[in-house]
Amino acid sequence: MLETLSRWTLGEGPNAEYVVSSRVRLARNLKDYSFPHLLNREQAQEIIDEVQDITAQSFSTYQLREYDDLGLQVLIEKHLISLLLAEQKHNSALVIGDDDSASIMVNEEDHFRLQSIMPGLELRKGLYQVQHLDNLLEEHLEFAFSEQIGYLTACPTNVGTGLRASVMLHLPALVMTGQIGPVLSTLSKFGVVVRGLYGEGTEALGNLFQISNQITLGSEEEEIISNLELITNKIIEQEKLARKKLTHDALLRLEDRVGRALGTLTNARIINSAEAMKHLSDVRLGIDLGIISDIPAKAFNELLLLMQPAMLQALERKKLTAMERDIKRASVIREHLSKRMEGR
Repeated sequence: MLETLSRWTLGEGPNAEYVVSSRVRLARNLKDYSFPHLLNREQAQEIIDEVQDITAQSFSTYQLREYDDLGLQVLIEKHLISLLLAEQKHNSALVIGDDDSASIMVNEEDHFRLQSIMPGLELRKGLYQVQHLDNLLEEHLEFAFSEQIGYLTACPTNVGTGLRASVMLHLPALVMTGQIGPVLSTLSKFGVVVRGLYGEGTEALGNLFQISNQITLGSEEEEIISNLELITNKIIEQEKLARKKLTHDALLRLEDRVGRALGTLTNARIINSAEAMKHLSDVRLGIDLGIISDIPAKAFNELLLLMQPAMLQALERKKLTAMERDIKRASVIREHLSKRMEGR
């Protein structure tokens, strides 16, 4: 599980030129247990055992206390667990399907975080997955629920449907043309928040922006998904126009930028995360616009994961210093791009 690529890296699905991945998550709590931060070790294990029994036919359960810090960080980089779940590893678990698109974080902020991560703009497919999991658990368990306000959660912002949906967008042209600020600043008016690659408090490296719904109370699940789809498609239209403008007004400069980025990535011997993300974003734009024709788009998605600090150390099977990671990152990128160009 630690060294394999996740399904969201496939680079396929609707609007995959702009949307790296879609994520849908439902928060649920058991009626007769305190919220996770108040559970003792025995109670937390009871909840883990219950969900393991229910899901055993199609899912595997991993007790997070069995993972070291490096293993937990790999799971964070794969977007399978949160930092909070890792910090509570002695009382938490990850329940996951074979292709890791559907999973459950057990005893994070809430007892269950049912989640789906799909490549491309697949919010509805993700919603179907988590609803299926929700129904499976609810056949055997009684959730904390109020007829007046809906599902009860540890954080008031999740009360109601308990649904959080997000999409990871690649918006290089809006950044290059200076339009990204005005576009993103309007999103809060529509109940949407913007985050970086790993969620709240993280930077938008590589021109990647994560947008998600802010409100769960007073809205139906389908309504939340439809609203986020509508907003995402509006942003995609703006990115399309910005790309058209770039190719019309400054094609030679763009080709030069893409070529330099590819040259750096295929020749660098030392490269840090920020520089790698910047050049990978340029290369991905070059692929999408047909400037680069011999590298598949999914190489970008795959390298988003393979170049991360913990993943590099998992591949090397040992801890690395910052310099050793930068050397390993450059090597992984060179080799991966070479293989993709050769069609292997």
